[in-house]
Amino acid sequence: MFDHVNLFSVTLRLALSLVMGGLLGMEREQKQRPAGFRTYMLVCMGSALVMLTGQYVAESMNMDDVMRMGAQVVSGVGFLGAGTIIVTGHQQVKGLTTAAGIWASACLGLAVGIGFYSGAIVGCALILLVLKGFHFLEQRISQRSRVINVFAELESLSDLGILLQTARKNFLTVTNVDISWNKKKSTEIVVLFSVG
Repeated sequence: MFDHVNLFSVTLRLALSLVMGGLLGMEREQKQRPAGFRTYMLVCMGSALVMLTGQYVAESMNMDDVMRMGAQVVSGVGFLGAGTIIVTGHQQVKGLTTAAGIWASACLGLAVGIGFYSGAIVGCALILLVLKGFHFLEQRISQRSRVINVFAELESLSDLGILLQTARKNFLTVTNVDISWNKKKSTEIVVLFSVG
């Protein structure tokens, strides 16, 4: 009854995927991320529906390849996740956790959709732990970090030389220097580097 495609298992799987996607989405919604409650619910339920469809096709047509449709979800949801990733004016990348969460939500939906309930429930709990619990751990680690990222807008390359020389005189290690021209003003140089 739980393993085969029937009205009961379809209802159970789609409802469970909505709940799991909603739990993940609520966490992202609380942090006011671009993809939130409804997005996660739809991704998780849509993935479950794809797996259910694959199982239905396999059962009704005696096919062995249940995973073909699910494999397309894993790669296809990457485009949705990529839409949440932005690079700010200060060359910071934002939205990676949201994109990873959308991908994980799709994977949860696939697990629920094929009837792998225990894996989906444990996976959902662990994903929530990472999103909620590890956020504070990540903040503590970054606060104790002795490396900071510096964003600077300079008039010329000679100003960059002076800046780097001053940092070295103060016994600071400068790494990951990224230089680009400011597109708004042709005379300004935009520099991003790490100091430790």
